[in-house]
Amino acid sequence: MVNPIRVLVVDDSAVVRQAMSQILASAQGIVVIGAASDPIFALERMKKEWPDVITLDVEMPRMDGISFLKKIMAERPTPIVICSTLTTKGSETAMQALSAGAVSIITKPTLGLKDFFNQSASDLIAAIRAAARANMRALRQSIEPKITLSPQMPTTSGAMAETTDRIIAIGTSTGGTQALESVLTRLPRTTTGIVVVQHMPEKFTELFAQRLNQISQMEVLEASDGQRVINGRVLIAPGGKHMTLQRNGAQYMVSVRDGPPVNRHKPSVDVLFRSVARCAGKNAMGVIMTGMGDDGARGLKEMRDAGARTIAQNEASCVVFGMPKEAIKMDAAEQVLPLEQISGLISAFR
Repeated sequence: MVNPIRVLVVDDSAVVRQAMSQILASAQGIVVIGAASDPIFALERMKKEWPDVITLDVEMPRMDGISFLKKIMAERPTPIVICSTLTTKGSETAMQALSAGAVSIITKPTLGLKDFFNQSASDLIAAIRAAARANMRALRQSIEPKITLSPQMPTTSGAMAETTDRIIAIGTSTGGTQALESVLTRLPRTTTGIVVVQHMPEKFTELFAQRLNQISQMEVLEASDGQRVINGRVLIAPGGKHMTLQRNGAQYMVSVRDGPPVNRHKPSVDVLFRSVARCAGKNAMGVIMTGMGDDGARGLKEMRDAGARTIAQNEASCVVFGMPKEAIKMDAAEQVLPLEQISGLISAFR
C-alpha cells in the first residue's frame, strides 16, 4: 500500500471509536493510527505520529473539540472531519467548527451508533478521502476574518421588496461553508436574488443560514416551499430536501420537496441547476464551487447551453477541486475564477 491515509479518531465514546476505527481500517488506502478519548490524549498520540486526517467529536471532557480544532489550525493545519450528533446543541457547535476550519461534518445519532455507522460506512470513507485531498492553504485563506457589519453599514431588515427577472444559483459541497461565507459577506444588499445548494445534513442548514444572515448585508434564509426569490435575498436548500426553481409570471419562487438522492446527495446541485436552466435560461448565472464528486457539473452544462452565465471556482482556491473540475471537463464553465473574484461578478449581474 503506497502512502495510505493516516487517520486519528478522537471521540469520548468507546462505541464510536471502535465502530469508526473498524470501518476505516477495512477501507483500502486508509490506516487508523490511533483512537483517543479526548484532545489531550490525542495531542500526546500526535507527538509520535501526525495524522493526515482527524475525525473529531465536538463535546468532550478536558478540552472541547472547538478549542482543539483552533489549536491544530493555528499550529499545524490538518484536515479535520467533525463527528457530531443531530441535536440542536451539537449542530450549533459543529457549525462553529466549520467556521473555524473543519473540512466537513459526519452526523451520528444518539442511539444505535453501531448500526448507523455500518449503514453509513461509504459516506464516512468518502469524507475521509475527500478530507485527505483538501487544500489546507485555500481553507485557511477562506476562514480569515470576513467583512462584518458596522453601524454605518445598512443592516438587513428584510430583502428588497421587488421582483427580479434575473437569478443566481450557487452549488457547493466540501469546503463550501467557508467559501460561501467568503462570497456572500462581500455582496451588497442590492444583489440579484440567489438560490444555494450546499451539501449539508438536516438541522445544519438552518443554523448555517442564520449565521450567514447575521454577518451579511443580504437576507439569508433556509428555504421553505413556495418562498419567493427577490433582490437582496439568499435562499439555502434545507438539508434532506431537494430545492428547485419555479416561475410564475415575472416572479421566481422555490419548490422544496422530498425525493430520492441524486448523485448521492439530497439536496442535489444538479436538481437545482437543471430547474434554473429550464425556468430562467439566459437570465441566470450559475456558480459551482469547492466540493468532492461531480454533483452540479451536468446541471451547470445545461445552464450554459440554455444561455446562462456560468462560473467555476479555480483549483488553487478550492478546498476540494472535485465538482468544479468535472464542470470544467464538460465545458460547462464559461469562466474559471479564484474565490476572491466570484463575488464581484455576482454583484455586477443584473
